[in-house]
Amino acid sequence: MGRQWLHAKKEVTANRRAQMTSKLVREIMVAAKMGVPDPAMNPRLSLAVEAARKQSVSNDVINRAIKKGSGQGDDAVNFELVTYEGMGPCNVPVIIECLTENRNRTAPDIRMLFKDAQFGSKVMFLFDHVGIVEATHPKAGQDLESAAIEAGAQDVEKLESAKEDESGGRFFTERTDMYPVAEALKKLGWSVTTAELGYRGKDPIDLPADDRARVAAFLERIDENDDVHRVYAALK
Repeated sequence: MGRQWLHAKKEVTANRRAQMTSKLVREIMVAAKMGVPDPAMNPRLSLAVEAARKQSVSNDVINRAIKKGSGQGDDAVNFELVTYEGMGPCNVPVIIECLTENRNRTAPDIRMLFKDAQFGSKVMFLFDHVGIVEATHPKAGQDLESAAIEAGAQDVEKLESAKEDESGGRFFTERTDMYPVAEALKKLGWSVTTAELGYRGKDPIDLPADDRARVAAFLERIDENDDVHRVYAALK
């Protein structure tokens, strides 16, 4: 689910960093469109701006993205969220969320990426639609279960990308509880990196190493598409 299938210590190339920045900026535009263009009054926008700053996105770029998303100026862009379903290699259910201004371009691109899999297979019923909050704590060895209970999350798992000298958790919440849980974690000393609605596999598949590597390579190819916002896989 989310990006847990990505290699935790994968080297970030210059091209990959540019793609990451593009997706962060796109999220800012969508957040600004869906609510008021003020991070102080728009929790989704606040978290998007915070995530962009952690990746060294400049304030000028952030401000331009907010203006574009909120319809200010001549270069305003109208992105929409489009969701695709399919069955990946080894029969792993996959849900893909795209942010695009042209679905007629995006759909064929995603279909092409599924050339060795089953694009369009209905798999939504194999996932729960939940709130997902990813956060880190500056001290290693934090009790994730206790933090989840105190913050009001339903479940938690270790965050693979956390550094060795810190704690990291992926907290799962009821959809309506996502932002309250994120705020509660902040008060407990956690740094929230993302808080968004997403999908969690009800019965994730456990694969041997070779098959898992094959599925991970497939998911990474999808994730590298510029229009792809999030990829969820029912994979352990």
